[in-house]
Amino acid sequence: MKSYIYVNTVSLDKRENHGVTFQARKELHKAVRKILAASAKILQSSFADPFSTVDVEDHECAVWLLLRKSKSADKAARLEAVREMSQTHHWHDYQYRIIAQACDPRTLIGLARSKESDLRFFLPPPPLPSLKEDSSIEEELRQLLVSLPQTELDECIQYFTSLALSESSQSLAAQKGGLWCFGGNGLPYAESFGEVPSATMETFCLEALIKHSEISTHCDKIEANGGLQLLQKLYQLHKDYPKVQRNVMRIIGNMALNEHLHSSIVRSGWVSIMAEAVKSHHIMEASHAARTLANLDRETVQEKYQDGVYVLHPQCRASQPIKADVLFIHGLMGAAFKTWRQQDSEQMLTEKALGDEDRYTTCWPKTWLASDCPALRIISVEYDTSLSDWRARCPMERKSIAFRSNELLMKLRAAGVGDRPMIWISHSMGGLLVKKMLLEASKKPEMSTVINNTRGIIFYSVPHHGSHLAEYSVNIRYLLFPSLEVKELSKDSPALKTLQDDFLEFAKDKNFQVLNFVETLPTYIGSMIKLHVVPVESADLGIGDLIPVDVNHLNICKPKKKDAFLYQRTLQFIRETLAKDLEN
Repeated sequence: MKSYIYVNTVSLDKRENHGVTFQARKELHKAVRKILAASAKILQSSFADPFSTVDVEDHECAVWLLLRKSKSADKAARLEAVREMSQTHHWHDYQYRIIAQACDPRTLIGLARSKESDLRFFLPPPPLPSLKEDSSIEEELRQLLVSLPQTELDECIQYFTSLALSESSQSLAAQKGGLWCFGGNGLPYAESFGEVPSATMETFCLEALIKHSEISTHCDKIEANGGLQLLQKLYQLHKDYPKVQRNVMRIIGNMALNEHLHSSIVRSGWVSIMAEAVKSHHIMEASHAARTLANLDRETVQEKYQDGVYVLHPQCRASQPIKADVLFIHGLMGAAFKTWRQQDSEQMLTEKALGDEDRYTTCWPKTWLASDCPALRIISVEYDTSLSDWRARCPMERKSIAFRSNELLMKLRAAGVGDRPMIWISHSMGGLLVKKMLLEASKKPEMSTVINNTRGIIFYSVPHHGSHLAEYSVNIRYLLFPSLEVKELSKDSPALKTLQDDFLEFAKDKNFQVLNFVETLPTYIGSMIKLHVVPVESADLGIGDLIPVDVNHLNICKPKKKDAFLYQRTLQFIRETLAKDLEN
């Protein structure tokens, strides 16, 4: 067993090595030697052996016995040991440090995924290597990208890699002039035609690395070339820039999908970083960390959460069994978290600034639904969409609804979707993806559980029969050149009509429970455009209740407060549809 002892450095001046300080240091070293000797005897003997020959205080035995138990061949015993450790809050600092130094990676990851764990269980990450002389973070990121395979890449990886390697921040900003759409709100704000959000080279390097990290062999190269340490350095340098930190965590989460890299991720100190991040009050930060830790935890998690698939609840190891899944699929220009936030108002924004989650939530499925239905696993999905080809994060990317639905279906199946009863909840174009995913799953025998376990669907302003947005974009083509996603929403789209006809027949045959909400107010896009995105007639699927709500397209999925009709009706549908499953 290898142990590390942390003591203050000793002065070389012999005159200082006398008196109370010197004697205290000697006693400390004696105590440490005693602990190490005792631990060696306990860990090398069988679990049932008596400890009468071990010279150790009674209160110390609990620490070492838990440590032994955590390394048992019996999985139930290991899980119980981690649970007991995580619930211990009365130990001295050195006792937590003993566990931190002596536990195996499996136990460390288990503690990181335990809600009550004390952060003293986690050692600080190892010291990071210094930057090379005359180098910078930007340059080392460039070198890491250069070291990765550049052949057989899809167009998006080539695009982001090219940006990071060949362009400067200034030229990129100039190159990106024009209409900018700010993501997360469902639709862009066309307020400026010349101002561009600031971008750094690190951002473009990370975009490229995210794409590379989706390929297993590229993850091996990232690890072999010091990428884990370099990314950690970037993470620490940008503590005040959450977007950079989230992108770094996305890369680590993708690398954690490869089990042979787990030991490297643990050794580099990432578990300690994630253990702290998963306790964050910021839902996005906590969710990214939770995804990475779940991918590392092969002791209790069989599923794998690929890029863009986030578990909102439970984000830690749970004692209560999960009985059903609820899946949230955002729409055009949406996001996994911001689409599902509480509706903004002047008062709510004040409470948001104060960080009061009881009054304002940045993600109501995580805060409200998880509290009201703790036996649910709640998943939110994120994927890139664009209103305009000018805004596409990857302009080479042309993904149809059919392509995206197949891509998402594979990711969700890897996350265990289909193994439990479930409800789909979607906003806008996300509802079209849900319909397409279910139709595709019905054609594949290996996806039959997805169909058999689907209990119901909630559609928030889904344009089943098309949207005025597509027509409007065509009419002002010189400002908003419509993306492929928008073109597919036009009312005369043959693909949209076929999707509606096929799904309606399919849903009736499977007797899915359906609830439809629809906006009645127009949506303001910036200061120039006012548009009723999804009219009532388009939101009518043909089955299930259709409920008009006096809000616009952005707010149809954002309840004003927990007791608002929009949330309470949603909660009622979930409870009624899953009533039998939640009782079992």
